[in-house]
Amino acid sequence: MKKIILIIAGVLSTITINSYACTNFLVTKGASKDGSTFISYSADSHTLYGELYFWAAAKHKPGVVRQIREWDSGKFLGAIPEAAETYNVIGNMNEHSVMIGETTYGGREELADSAGLLDYGSLIYIALQRAKNAREAIKTIVELVAQYGYHSEGESFSIGDPNEVWILEMTGKGAGNKGAVWVAVRIPDGYISGHANQARITTFPKDNGRTSISSRNLNRIFQPDIEVVYAEDVISVAREKGYFNGSDDEFSFSDTYNPVTFSGARACEARVWSFFKDYNKEMLAYEDYALGHNLKHRMPLYVKPDRKLDMHDVARAMRDHYEGTAMDMTADIGAGPFKTPYRWRPMTWKYNGVSYVHERATATQQTGWWYVAQARSWLPDAIGGVLWFGVDDAATSVLTPIYCSANRVPEAYAAGNGDLLTYSETAAFWTFTRVAQFAYSRYSDIAPEIVKLQQELERQFAGQVKETDEKALALYTKKNTKGVIKLLTDFSVNTAGNLVKRWKELDAYLLVKYMDGNIKQQTPDGEFARNPDGLPAFPQQPPYPKEWYKAIVLDAGDVLMGN
Repeated sequence: MKKIILIIAGVLSTITINSYACTNFLVTKGASKDGSTFISYSADSHTLYGELYFWAAAKHKPGVVRQIREWDSGKFLGAIPEAAETYNVIGNMNEHSVMIGETTYGGREELADSAGLLDYGSLIYIALQRAKNAREAIKTIVELVAQYGYHSEGESFSIGDPNEVWILEMTGKGAGNKGAVWVAVRIPDGYISGHANQARITTFPKDNGRTSISSRNLNRIFQPDIEVVYAEDVISVAREKGYFNGSDDEFSFSDTYNPVTFSGARACEARVWSFFKDYNKEMLAYEDYALGHNLKHRMPLYVKPDRKLDMHDVARAMRDHYEGTAMDMTADIGAGPFKTPYRWRPMTWKYNGVSYVHERATATQQTGWWYVAQARSWLPDAIGGVLWFGVDDAATSVLTPIYCSANRVPEAYAAGNGDLLTYSETAAFWTFTRVAQFAYSRYSDIAPEIVKLQQELERQFAGQVKETDEKALALYTKKNTKGVIKLLTDFSVNTAGNLVKRWKELDAYLLVKYMDGNIKQQTPDGEFARNPDGLPAFPQQPPYPKEWYKAIVLDAGDVLMGN
């Protein structure tokens, strides 16, 4: 984690940039078009490689232990007893359609506990292997940190199943104080929510401790009317540390453990705002907060959308660059002549002693992998969960459907097929990265071609999933469990493999068409045009946009002026 001092309009602010700067959006059953629940997640880091993790279901004998290695660094932290039974986990979804994502908000540095055994990544994948629903996952996470200690900084978790989605926010208690303080809120049915590296739970109901959770009453979370649960010492720890001295009713988790700053709003909350405003017009009024100009105008934790969402809508939200807003990354001179909605790091910079920022949009170049997890309550567990999975930049990649019960990973997405320093011709990550890197050089020309094929393929996959569901259900009714798993695994693996082949074809096509700043002419049927003698037709050489010529003239017109 790196701290940068930033001055904006004369106001001193501290920016905290996390190594994993991720984005999660959540959709409840009542807010989706078909009754699915959705959780999306982009794992964004400049040192993260895009691959699909996998743990097969297993039974374990007493005495077996699980080694704990920090997800970010691989550092060995210790070991804990393994569960007697663990579930099939592919990516961030298990065979029961439990799905978990996260974003790191950091919070108060003094609350980190380096002696804690369990980091946030380990908690995610252990919970997925042990939980049959979202509430069990929350119970598993808070029990584990209470028993073994919490190793990470402040973290927001998205936790869902076919019926519910929750946000769990957690931070440590400081060195020498094992465990964590936390609060979990169930998103009401019919609403959408999100978080992006800023703690978002503010005040919450405190019903005389009825929903306060200690190691003695964790089973309270399974009461169906429970909508908020929290650590019994979440307020008392804040009082002891001197962070809070108001009444219990006034206590706000975010304002206490991760107060929002300019950077928290502009680089983090703005991503959630951009999602919200597309589905609830009232959220347009919070633009001043998203810009970091009015931090008291705090956004709600969740909003009711004015129309319902499907997988394609959630994927579109993950591909956002603030288009059409004051932060539109295609609209200023930094986008270059080809309207590229990306800014290379660092995110903050100075000119003539004044500090400025580049926007941090949801879609970003440093994404390792991302997904839209879909859980469908009306289908059997093996069929109901689909992890729509992608690698590299969400805006320039395609989601491939992976059923939650799949017991094999596509070779192109398998862990170990290349890494960030090792190019692999067969790896999906490198295939999508090649196309993205080329697109960044001529974005306004190349991106539309990518988006067209992206949408075509994802619509095609959605239709194929529907057909595969029907085939799997036919096998399920005959109690052919092995046949169901084989069908869904083969579909997931073959679809992903064919996608990578199609993207390699796109890579070659784009290189031929756009090399050297030219644009090759094409016939009505899409073939590259040739003259009657067989030579290539002379390519198009479109000029730069008028505003770019103006910028050149203002910068160097006296040197470049012709006769």
